[in-house]
Amino acid sequence: MSGQRQLHLGAFMRPVSIHTGAWRYPGAYPDANFNYKHLKYFARRLEAAKFDAFFMADHLAVLNMPVDALKRSHTVTSFEPFTLLSALAASTTRIGLVATASTTFDEPYHIARRFASLDHISEGRAGWNIVTTPNPDAALNFGYESQMDHDARYVRAREFYDVVTGLWDSFADDAFVRDVEAGLYFDPAKLHVLDHKGPSLSVRGPLNIARPIQGWPVIVQAGASEPGRQLAAETAEVIFGAEATLESGKLFYADIKARMHRIGREPDQLKILPAAFVVVGETIEAARARRAHLDSLVHYDSGISSLSGMLGHDVSGFDPDGPLPDIPETNASKSARERILRLARDQKLTIRQLAQKAGSYSGLAFVGTPTSIADEMEQWLIEEGSDGFNVMFPWLPGGLDDFADKVVPELQRRGLFRTEYEGATLRNHLGLQRPANRFFAPDSASELVEDTRRARALH
Repeated sequence: MSGQRQLHLGAFMRPVSIHTGAWRYPGAYPDANFNYKHLKYFARRLEAAKFDAFFMADHLAVLNMPVDALKRSHTVTSFEPFTLLSALAASTTRIGLVATASTTFDEPYHIARRFASLDHISEGRAGWNIVTTPNPDAALNFGYESQMDHDARYVRAREFYDVVTGLWDSFADDAFVRDVEAGLYFDPAKLHVLDHKGPSLSVRGPLNIARPIQGWPVIVQAGASEPGRQLAAETAEVIFGAEATLESGKLFYADIKARMHRIGREPDQLKILPAAFVVVGETIEAARARRAHLDSLVHYDSGISSLSGMLGHDVSGFDPDGPLPDIPETNASKSARERILRLARDQKLTIRQLAQKAGSYSGLAFVGTPTSIADEMEQWLIEEGSDGFNVMFPWLPGGLDDFADKVVPELQRRGLFRTEYEGATLRNHLGLQRPANRFFAPDSASELVEDTRRARALH
């Protein structure tokens, strides 16, 4: 199987499990989402299994659900992503560290500075998951009375990306000469002032941090709507997708890669990693029993709140054992909304059944033995449904340990996953090029610095 494509694997770690019953599962750490010692163990465990990245989602509101649901949620308290990932950078050496940061409620200078810092602290392992925040409760935390509409959020996000990447290019790679004898710290000819003035943003610059080790931290995106797909095709280097079937995955994969080709981007410079909820058992029946028990731990109060959030419409007042009524368009995430509406339509599920699925994760799931899970993952890779997966663990630490101890070795045996890291940066792991500085052409000195850095990474 020499020369075959290999899977890329990210780990979805905030919350540590997307499943609202995860903290109640026998043997789970109930405080796993907010216990640094546990999270440090998880990161090291994932690194030992050679995962590409540790990924943190983020939420900007607590009161985004009724208190009856909130009191049952293990995500009510979570670490701020940059603080945690900076700490984990000191406890790991190879695994990528991807943080979510919103273009809706933050400022480009803040985001550029934080990610540049994380990239330097981690020696080139940072990634930025670009999100537009749809939650109206988050808007209230930032001085807004209502949420920006869906398309406007994506227009701002596109300009935001241009500003942040422009700020990362403020200094040439070889700008900092640090000539002690001459008393020259940096070469002013290697400094660029962005002076951006656009429809949504005005940012002078330059950034007060040297260019990131990776040039730019890896750009990650998750939107599946039409504006989200176009933004990803233009900007993303990784997509955390939400396709629940191989057929829909193949359509999404082909669409994104075709969009990239049309605008002149190399399709292999973007990796598509759909979220995959993985439950491992000694037999398929045992794995299914584990999933069923886990799902039974989802309280209705929690499930109905998750369902209302996905739909962008409160459905708690409807008959739980009746069908889902027609739901008007909202500013909620369109991909999540369509997924749950499709389930309601195709499987004729009641609101109670939909609530349980919403609370237990309704997307792509691999439930089976290490062999059957590897078979499914291999099929997605071969048939171009994905370039890998963003793995969601059913509970912690058991679900993570099962995957690392049983599924990863099976993937490695088939030549589908690395046995060792080949480089030190997240770009190395993903096979992504280091972006050129848009304002300064590389010279022999900067190329020598980068070549030296890469040589050290390989050793």
